[in-house]
Amino acid sequence: MSAGAEAVSSIAVNGTTIELVDRGHGRPILFLHPGIGIDPDAPVLKALEHGGRVIAPSHPGFGTSQLPKGMSSVDDVSYFYLDLIEQLDLDDMLVIGVGLGGWIAAEIAVKDASRFSALVMANAIGVKIGDRETRDIVDIWSLMPDDFNKLAYHDPKNGERDYKALPEAVSLAAARNREAYARLAWSPYMHNPKLKSRLHRVSVPALFLWCADDRILSETYGRGYGALVPGARFEMLERAGHFPHIEQPDEFARRALGFAEAQQQAVPRSRRA
Repeated sequence: MSAGAEAVSSIAVNGTTIELVDRGHGRPILFLHPGIGIDPDAPVLKALEHGGRVIAPSHPGFGTSQLPKGMSSVDDVSYFYLDLIEQLDLDDMLVIGVGLGGWIAAEIAVKDASRFSALVMANAIGVKIGDRETRDIVDIWSLMPDDFNKLAYHDPKNGERDYKALPEAVSLAAARNREAYARLAWSPYMHNPKLKSRLHRVSVPALFLWCADDRILSETYGRGYGALVPGARFEMLERAGHFPHIEQPDEFARRALGFAEAQQQAVPRSRRA
């Protein structure tokens, strides 16, 4: 059994059971995955473990996590995570969200970021930046897998999967991920119309980490998103597409942990409490 698989457990939150990776020690790092889900053996989780205790849940409806009846929006999911954070008593935590996970992180942060030490938003979706006639985000559900990989990855080979050769459980999880993603983000497409006007409420240091080869979301979109969060920092990451945690896991972790450490040094815990 792999180290990642050994670290997978489950937790019931208000009657909904989800799977999560929980490993390492120290300050908590909550990793919120994109719409493709999370692999317990993902190198990025091991890399982040150098910075503390890594908690990487599968969102409700993803992987083997249950989807409670009535949960139909990212806003709903954010309240679930507020309950999870309280139940696990996570405090002074670094929250990292990629893609859909970034959207979820933003929805949590505008409601209650009192347990955050820092926020990292990587290639996040969730807001409308352009005008009504401008499509901010590529219609990923209209794409064939090869076409999606060409847009989503610096190296399309990083997204290739032989689904016929995958274990049945892995194929089923991939199908559930796609179904849950569509349920949460199909309409309005990939955003919450109300979130944009709420981002001024984000009260923690935030880093928007964007990737040069992401052709799902543009740099313009990322800079516009980041400008809505007071004091947010914006950085570019080379040789990665929409999923930097997959294509550049070590550099991704270095940037995220480095940003969080800089905030720790700038603001002593006694002042944050």
